[in-house]
Amino acid sequence: QVQLVESGGGLVQPGGSLRLSCAASGNIFSIREMGWYRQAPGKQRELVAAVSSGGSTNYADSVKGRFTISRDNAENTVYLQMNSLKIEDTAAYYCNVVLTTQIFWGQGTQVTVSS
Repeated sequence: QVQLVESGGGLVQPGGSLRLSCAASGNIFSIREMGWYRQAPGKQRELVAAVSSGGSTNYADSVKGRFTISRDNAENTVYLQMNSLKIEDTAAYYCNVVLTTQIFWGQGTQVTVSS
């Protein structure tokens, strides 16, 4: 089994910044990809950003230029630096880890952008 521990969510004003982190532990042999998804009330869960084991990154168009995903392979930890936050970034953010044959999700951390 794999455990994912997320942290860093909270309340921030528009234009502010937050940094999310997700540490993976447990029965990890080979992580192919780590990423972040988000889900706002009444909407489907969507990809925010992902980073492969080789360092390739993928971002949703809505966050390009504002969010940066990074990964510490030695610590099996993925980070999401979120700058210039907008009200529409408000959502529950979920860490996602893709192994060779399995996918795991974190419990979610709430990000609320409000004045």
